[in-house]
Amino acid sequence: MKLLIHRPDGAVGAEPSVAAAPVPVLSGKRIGLLDNLKPNAGVVLARLGGHLAERTGAEVMTHQTKNAALPCEDQVLERLAAEVHVVLTGTAD
Repeated sequence: MKLLIHRPDGAVGAEPSVAAAPVPVLSGKRIGLLDNLKPNAGVVLARLGGHLAERTGAEVMTHQTKNAALPCEDQVLERLAAEVHVVLTGTAD
C-alpha cells in the first residue's frame, strides 16, 4: 500500500518580494503623487498631498501617467525614483 501525504498549506512557491522599508519621518522629504488621470484621482491625491505637506513640512511633487489603462512609463518611474523619497498613488471614479 502506498501512503500519500498532502500538505494542508498547498505548494511552496518562491519567496514573496519585499517592499522597501517605510520612511519613519516625512519632515524634509519629497513626496511624489502619481496621478493616473482617472476621474477624481488627481483631486484625491492633491488633497492628500496638501494635508501631508501641511502636517509634515514635506515637499509634494505631482507626476501624471498618460492613461489609466496603461502601465506607467519607465521614464516617469525613473524620474520618481531619482526625485522623491515616497510615492503615493491611487485611483478614484
